[in-house]
Amino acid sequence: MIYTVSFNPSLDYVQDLDCVNLGYVNRTSGEKILPGGKGINVSMVLKNLGFENQALGFTAGFTGEVLKSMLKAKGVESDFIELDAGMTRINVKIRAKEETEINGQGPKISADALELLYQKLETLQEGDILVLAGSIPESLPQSAYMDIMKRLQDKKLKIVVDATRDLLVNVLPYKPFMIKPNNFELGEIFGVEEQGARNVLVSMAGDGAVLLAEDGSEYRAEAPKGTVKNSVGAGDSMVAGFIAGYLITDGGADAYRNAFEMGVCTGSASAFSEELATKEEVEGLYVKTFGKK
Repeated sequence: MIYTVSFNPSLDYVQDLDCVNLGYVNRTSGEKILPGGKGINVSMVLKNLGFENQALGFTAGFTGEVLKSMLKAKGVESDFIELDAGMTRINVKIRAKEETEINGQGPKISADALELLYQKLETLQEGDILVLAGSIPESLPQSAYMDIMKRLQDKKLKIVVDATRDLLVNVLPYKPFMIKPNNFELGEIFGVEEQGARNVLVSMAGDGAVLLAEDGSEYRAEAPKGTVKNSVGAGDSMVAGFIAGYLITDGGADAYRNAFEMGVCTGSASAFSEELATKEEVEGLYVKTFGKK
């Protein structure tokens, strides 16, 4: 089973405008509300690709109820811990001549609530995949990802971490199955392969991607050709595609090549779509880019 953790999920309120005039009333030309958060995006794309998974994390208030109902409508299973106070954040994404984001803070997570999450994670079984993605709220210790991996280190899980700076560096001694820094973050954590990450997937936006695999192989690919419509969730989609590609080959001889190619195509397919990539969009881009399904 695949599990994702989102400490601070959101509802993303996407607004399209021709331009933004500060100090004046602005009216949208289009708008929509989507489930948000890096772990949530990974869960939705995995579901689109045909892989059942469960989204874990925290929700609060009426926005938390809306988030859960939207995920249920999309067929994504969830088991969130409901907090007593606050509300699941709303992130405003303004798409005009330039993209602007206003991200909410989210609810405060108590030590007791965090312990409940740890207890849920301790029920995971050998061979399960756990995705830790995104930032940590200020109410939590920045060692949260490391603390999770430390507690689960004897369970023989495949843990994927998509985070930045110390959140990422701190987990390396516990040998995550895969980490996904972008090319800017990689400069901050030089030497990650030697420090313990089994697989390092580096996204470089329009310049493509690189995978340094634990078997010593290295894969590079240019970015697939297409028109970028939406940058939100592309990196998360790459993570989902990597996991899907690895599972499709069942960890076989060509597993890392397939995982890498699926990751590249899934991330790009989301970037070329108004929302997160569908299976059909990924398969079409895979054939176009690599000449095969």
